[in-house]
Amino acid sequence: MDKFVLRLDNAKKAIDEADFVIIGAGAGLSTAAGIDYTGERFEKYFKDFIEEYNFTDMYSSGFYPFESLEEKWAYWARHVFANRYDVGKTEVYQKLLKLVENKDYFVLTTNVEHQFWINGFEDERIFATQGDYGLLQCEKACHDKLYPNRDQVFEWLDKTENFRIPPQLVPKCPVCGGEMDLNLRKDNYFVEDEKWHEMNKNYSNFLNRADGNIVLLEIGVGYNTPGIIRYPFEQMAYNNKDITLIRLNKDFPNAIPENKDKTIGFDENVEDILDYWLSRI
Repeated sequence: MDKFVLRLDNAKKAIDEADFVIIGAGAGLSTAAGIDYTGERFEKYFKDFIEEYNFTDMYSSGFYPFESLEEKWAYWARHVFANRYDVGKTEVYQKLLKLVENKDYFVLTTNVEHQFWINGFEDERIFATQGDYGLLQCEKACHDKLYPNRDQVFEWLDKTENFRIPPQLVPKCPVCGGEMDLNLRKDNYFVEDEKWHEMNKNYSNFLNRADGNIVLLEIGVGYNTPGIIRYPFEQMAYNNKDITLIRLNKDFPNAIPENKDKTIGFDENVEDILDYWLSRI
């Protein structure tokens, strides 16, 4: 039998026999779903910004030192629109949901595009640790409330001229009057609001009751923030004889040597793998 098919079948068998499935989702999952920060998609949304600022991709452009807040929010309006509001449901996320919807599952993700909610995963089964493009916070975290930004983003887009939003539309904190920022974990001012702590508690409760055969289904998790998903999954697999780690990662599919016999790694196309598994349901 082809080794790839054997790995696919072994992984599907582990999923079928699992009492619990924990999905660990990183940026590679969203890339597989078509939410690409480079290439044609980047040029589609940012052609004018590329010409003006010499941007090369959406990730690095997010660190650009804009000279004014008006410029900063004109850029982020486009970025948030492209990756949070103009995407909708995606086939890869839909296929992943179909794979686990009849399982006792939980999602731990560093992604901030809200895709798990958009695609119908249950709210109480998701922990998005790093924030959400659709939320604003006080830049200095003077209070722990978050603010939906959809209406503002669309107004910024509509009224952007010469790569700037009008000065009166620059968001200000309603409590301290200072600057606002997106709710993304990038410094010590990241706001963990009541919802964040609820998600964290839900994940802890899930781990506490997960007793039996467990599959850790890790997809697209690299080394930008390995301490959130990749390393903890390795540790869980090492400590529990009833855990199987299934790792889908085109660049880093392998496990640590200690978990070699408990890990099934794939560097092949994520959607192809999901399609094969779904054909065996």
